[in-house]
Amino acid sequence: MLNGLMKKFFNKSGSKETAKKRLQFALVYDRLEVSEDTLTDMQNEIVAVISRYFVIDREKLKLDITRRNDLSALVFNTPIISAKARRRMA
Repeated sequence: MLNGLMKKFFNKSGSKETAKKRLQFALVYDRLEVSEDTLTDMQNEIVAVISRYFVIDREKLKLDITRRNDLSALVFNTPIISAKARRRMA
């Protein structure tokens, strides 16, 4: 379950660094008590909103949760290919 989520969010290069990130993610994941389904739903919603304004590379997007001291941060990173033309409201 968690392993499938990890494969989506982390690339496969550098096994030591990948293992470290996975462990950090798992610790934050457990502390925040966020389910895999919740993270997947959140990622899909973020992609849907960003896609209204930008053309993005969905294959290279990354969702990461980092923790420093007592604070957690959700980091969503995706390459932007181009901005979409905005429609004028009448």
